Amino acid sequence: MKLSIIKIGGNLIEDEQVLETVLSNFSKIEGAKILVHGGGKMATKLSEKLGVETKMVEGRRITDRETLNIITMVYGGLVNKTIVAKLQANNCNALGLSGADLNSIKSVKRPVKTHDFGFVGDVTEVNAEMFSLLLNNDITPVCCAISHDKNGQLFNTNADTIASEIATALAHGFEVELYYCFEKKGVLRSIEDENSVITDINTEIYQALVKENIIADGMLPKLHNCFNALEKNVRKVYIGSIDMLGNDEELRTTITL
Repeated sequence: MKLSIIKIGGNLIEDEQVLETVLSNFSKIEGAKILVHGGGKMATKLSEKLGVETKMVEGRRITDRETLNIITMVYGGLVNKTIVAKLQANNCNALGLSGADLNSIKSVKRPVKTHDFGFVGDVTEVNAEMFSLLLNNDITPVCCAISHDKNGQLFNTNADTIASEIATALAHGFEVELYYCFEKKGVLRSIEDENSVITDINTEIYQALVKENIIADGMLPKLHNCFNALEKNVRKVYIGSIDMLGNDEELRTTITL
């Protein structure tokens, strides 16, 4: 059975009208599907309103106790349930999940090396049996970027990584295609040129683009997750706008080994 796993982030979540379009397109995908989302920008805005300082190191959020509470409210509450409600309006029978729900995603606290990221989790296990049960009963999981350690502790977890880990866990039972959707048409050669999409990236091209500093910052871990998925039997991985869903002619970046 084919399975489409779509991760959305950034302005796709923050802009209500854009989100409506995103979820309408997602609902039209035929067959089994899973949606993974973050919500970092909204969490940052709420932190500001509550007077909680947002601390970042190398583009990654330091998650102290107060920040974890805000992330849980935003990711697991406001964003997740808004998405689920809108999908129901599009006749997509969705179920919102954090990693703790149905023991879906387990993790451990990220080890302290140069920085202590606080309550940030690295995924150790995905409950493939549970996801398969939902999918085989025509239920669409909507996963937020929160995992748990099965000892009562929640963790902030990178949404790109969650999408990749779910994809690899289900690759043995499904024909998995992984889509990373954001506001751009794909990986750009030039940030100033919206149409400078690099249509194909393999490991050799990736290494060259990193050396040229064309791929940098937040795109580095995203590509790492793409290659990780392909190395573990995920069939296809794409990066681009939501318009690429169900449209093979749409400009996008295809990742291969």
